[in-house]
Amino acid sequence: MSKTAKDKFYSAWPTGWGPMGAVACEAGLTRILLPHYQMDDLLALLGWEYQGAVRDDSPFEQFIELSRGYFRGDVVEFDQVTCDLPSAGSFSGLVARAARKITFGQTISYSGLARNIGRPDAARAVATALGKNNLPLVVPCHRIIYADGRAGGFSAPGGVDQKIKMLAMEKDSSGQ
Repeated sequence: MSKTAKDKFYSAWPTGWGPMGAVACEAGLTRILLPHYQMDDLLALLGWEYQGAVRDDSPFEQFIELSRGYFRGDVVEFDQVTCDLPSAGSFSGLVARAARKITFGQTISYSGLARNIGRPDAARAVATALGKNNLPLVVPCHRIIYADGRAGGFSAPGGVDQKIKMLAMEKDSSGQ
């Protein structure tokens, strides 16, 4: 089912790992698609999912620059990127805001993030909330792992292999 896209914008751009894209509204980024698609397929997907949205790079200039740096292996933080997060009082909103505080090259367990939001018994709920994250990189869900150090899940295209590759790149780039 197609989403309505009044006052929404989308863009796609090349990175060192391949094309990626995003959707934004007045409140900020609403969706990020990590490198996985061919450019034509990515643009067609965004145009179909957000019928009526305008293709325009200008709302994404800062994010385009940061994401290109990230996929070059630069140490990049996305904390200044404006995005449309779930409400601050909702469980998903608490999880997203706590995840945004995990810096480049760092990881935390699902149970650790649950403790950080004051819900120490909610590790599975944290994982479920992150599985619905539409803003990877800005809400760096790839940095949340199992307590035993295994990668855990990753719902973005490319799956767990993409998550492992991103974590390895961050580890190498940050000198850890």
